[in-house]
Amino acid sequence: MKTKINVAKPLVILHGDEMAQVAFEQILEQFIHRHLEIELVEIDLTAENRLITNGEAVRDAIKALKTHGVGIKNAGMTVNRSQLDELLAKHPDIDENQLDKLATKSPNGAIRKGIGGNITREDIQFRNLQQNPPNWIGRDIDVDTMEHGGNKHSANALSKATGVVKLMFVGSSGDPVELHRRKIKKGDPWLLSTNDLEDVRHWAHRFFQRALDEQRDAYLGLKDTVIPGYDGVMREAIETIYFEQYKAQFEQAGLNYHYELIDAQAARIIANPPERALWGVPDNTTGRKLFKLVRELKKYGIPSRDSNTSISRMSAGGGDQYGSFNMPVPEDGIVKVVIDGVEKHAREVKAGDPILLMSNDRRAIKDWVRQVFEDASRNSKEVYFGLKREYMEYDDVFSDVINEVRTELAADNTAPPSFMIMRPSAQLKKMIADPARSAIYPALNLDGDIFSDISAALGGSLATASSIILSKDGTLLYEAPHGTAHDLYLRYQETDGKEANFNSSALLYAVANALETLGEREQNQPLIDYALGLKEALIETVAQGTITGDLKGKTLEPDNEKIVDLYGFLDAIEANLPSGL
Repeated sequence: MKTKINVAKPLVILHGDEMAQVAFEQILEQFIHRHLEIELVEIDLTAENRLITNGEAVRDAIKALKTHGVGIKNAGMTVNRSQLDELLAKHPDIDENQLDKLATKSPNGAIRKGIGGNITREDIQFRNLQQNPPNWIGRDIDVDTMEHGGNKHSANALSKATGVVKLMFVGSSGDPVELHRRKIKKGDPWLLSTNDLEDVRHWAHRFFQRALDEQRDAYLGLKDTVIPGYDGVMREAIETIYFEQYKAQFEQAGLNYHYELIDAQAARIIANPPERALWGVPDNTTGRKLFKLVRELKKYGIPSRDSNTSISRMSAGGGDQYGSFNMPVPEDGIVKVVIDGVEKHAREVKAGDPILLMSNDRRAIKDWVRQVFEDASRNSKEVYFGLKREYMEYDDVFSDVINEVRTELAADNTAPPSFMIMRPSAQLKKMIADPARSAIYPALNLDGDIFSDISAALGGSLATASSIILSKDGTLLYEAPHGTAHDLYLRYQETDGKEANFNSSALLYAVANALETLGEREQNQPLIDYALGLKEALIETVAQGTITGDLKGKTLEPDNEKIVDLYGFLDAIEANLPSGL
């Protein structure tokens, strides 16, 4: 029997859900337990266990990562209302009103914030995959967005004081009520957005009527799972109008309505566009970016990419919608932003209007920009920042920090990479329609979420990209950028496991990256060689034409493809491991 490689330091394993977990367990058995003597610190981050432990499993994951420094996270479910109801019915002793938000929300943001980590997503460099962009020229798709409200008409500034920012509300009683408070430091940016719910409803009528008039399927995209008190409020208002007043008309006209989270929907529409559609993106900052991208693609199309696209998402500071306070206001009144006892902004709102307050940490921004530049300098990448400096004081801090970091790098004799600052819409168009040979596109969390899904989908599959979360203290968490593959899991269950279809490339690559990091940290050359051999075996398997169904027709020689299931793919990879490993 072959001698296993001894690994001195533990590896943190964060388990997930559905088909991704079926694949993860097989990968751990086939490529960890069979080949390595290693301690695994395993934490159950399934949706059910997060509920049962009232979110304690998420805290355990953060603690384990900060203690041991290297981990792998599998994809987990973010439960919707019906899924949550099913879990609560299964555990009748749990009182929903007593649940911590970590029990039911996605753990991703909490983990990134907990370890102070930012995300870098980039393509796995397969040799035998061709990127066949869809034909976008002249495509009959339009994007419809709201003109008013949102971040476009926000109040935003850099704090002039260190202290506490409070969001206050004054209603019919006349007494100020504190809705939210958070610490803020001098120089940190803050932003308050509101939307008029009546404007949202007017837009919804216009959107659905336009789809009917122009005979287009309607697509609505929001991020209601992350911003339930903002995007969720808008979704409820828009869909109430659709189901009560337009559904029957759509059915009679033979038209369809689709709702999807904006990141997944953007990836689907850009990479696999319908023939004719009206795409509704109520958030006007996101909507205008996507409107300009679609306009560009309809005119010039999507080029075949011969490039390495990296996307860095700032998530450590919790500084955009992902770290916001959001809710609908209970009654007509006034919302105020008060910093260190001084009122900075006030505006009128009406009952039900969604409000959102977010801030960022200047020190976290600086850590992130330095991380971006160091990555770009080390790997010869160009850098393209997207900032809205002309009317967003919130974004001014980023340009100041960029200059600071460049000066500091030069003082350390580290050559700053080539970089440009452009509007976010131009950044997105650059990434998709005119990509550089090797570049990194830094973005805040929400933009980064949307951009990375689009880029990964255009690369062939979400499973053909890698994702790395790096914190300032060196904690590294590797993960796959895809989800749990719910549809494939349902089929797996229906067939009693006989149909196990799943592309495990990104998960396996995450495992190899984590093992390589462990090997480097403990100067374990056999482990480094094994990790590098595992990556090469994955790439060689695809090079031989052995692929999973999602990559069908996407290799350089489609006639020579061999389509296999999850287990056949992993067996082929193991057979391709270099001799001696």
